[in-house]
Amino acid sequence: MEVILREDIKTLGKAGDLVKVKPGYARNFLLPKGLAYEATEGNKKRIVAETKARGVRLAAEKAEAEQQAARLGGVHLTLARKAGEGDRLFGSITAQDVADALAAKGQAVDKRKIELEHPIKTVGDHTVAIRLHHEVTAEIRLTVQAE
Repeated sequence: MEVILREDIKTLGKAGDLVKVKPGYARNFLLPKGLAYEATEGNKKRIVAETKARGVRLAAEKAEAEQQAARLGGVHLTLARKAGEGDRLFGSITAQDVADALAAKGQAVDKRKIELEHPIKTVGDHTVAIRLHHEVTAEIRLTVQAE
């Protein structure tokens, strides 16, 4: 059975693709969940219109993310934490701590967008990446000071 995908599905394809799947998979999963349409002429026209609307929406989201990245580019955060010997922090600074500090400066960012490989555990200057969009990443400077 041929279906037109409405959303990106990792194992099948991207939104708007015409794919061939087993009838049971289409009837029992894709169609009831609204993930695909049957491949009829009317639905092909509908998916073209949805693709255009999605393109406009994604362009607007990317532009908004670029504006937010420009605002975040000049942000410098300073956090003070208790530290012991060798400038090691007693705790650590996590993505939530960075999100809270940004919110205090008026730049609300979801903590899931803040990319830290590991929590920060040392005093000093650090660069923190924030992925605002899959194509847009902002970097902020973070200074950790000992109390």
